[in-house]
Amino acid sequence: MSDDSQRPIIVKRIKKGGHGHHGGAWKIAYADFVTAMMAFFLLMWLLGSVSKGNLKGIADYFNNPFKVASQGGSGAGAAESLIQGGGRDLTQDAGQMKKGGNEETEIARDRKRLSELKRKFETMINDKAQQNTKLAQFKSQLRLDMVAEGLRIQIVDAQSRPMFKSGSSELEPYARDVLHEISQLLNDVPNAISLSGHTDAQQYAGGQSGFSNWELSAERANASRRELIAGGVANQKVLRVNGFAEEVPLDTKNIYNPVNRRISIVVLNKDAEQDIRDQAGMGDDGAASAVAPKAPTQ
Repeated sequence: MSDDSQRPIIVKRIKKGGHGHHGGAWKIAYADFVTAMMAFFLLMWLLGSVSKGNLKGIADYFNNPFKVASQGGSGAGAAESLIQGGGRDLTQDAGQMKKGGNEETEIARDRKRLSELKRKFETMINDKAQQNTKLAQFKSQLRLDMVAEGLRIQIVDAQSRPMFKSGSSELEPYARDVLHEISQLLNDVPNAISLSGHTDAQQYAGGQSGFSNWELSAERANASRRELIAGGVANQKVLRVNGFAEEVPLDTKNIYNPVNRRISIVVLNKDAEQDIRDQAGMGDDGAASAVAPKAPTQ
């Protein structure tokens, strides 16, 4: 019989393993997050410190890069030197930032002038209506609104009171009086104006091959131009005269509605005026470059 006291005593110790090494991946991710947040707040600070003129220049660049790059201006290197925004060197104010501020001020003045002109027109119409003048009869046919190009003044036809004789560009006498009244206020602002004529969809028997609504709308717009000048508007203030025929109706549901026959006068803001000059191939100096014809060779 064996002695139990002589048996060896075996002690089992279980070693618990520690967590494995995770490395520094979380540190890199956290550093990227902090860097992104710093970049975001820096961007917000820059946007808050840039003038509205420069912001508009940046927006214009992304809308039409070729135009901004070719014309320059705010946001496209308005400074004459290669150093963007600082004039000839970084210590000078002349350059992009200064021009952007001037441009912003001019836009604000332009907007204020047109708003004041709109108020004057509304006051004139109300005063004439109380005096029971010929213009009072046209009160319901005069429409004023602000559009992208500036202040738009529309004179629309009524079934019982058309501006022109039927199928003609000859103005009725009361329509002349209305245009003369309007011309007195157009000279209060230095802005150029644009005129456009519109007809309804009633076509001529001759069709497009003969005299059509295109010719009629253009001749009516030009007849209105002549009356505005006769009323005192400077000839050089008229920048554009268009005829749209029946292509842009006021009443799209009824293209034969008399209100679609109208004359539209737009007092242009500076941006719209410059766009028209650019489309016509005119530079910032307001004059097209003339090329002298070559003398014939002998």
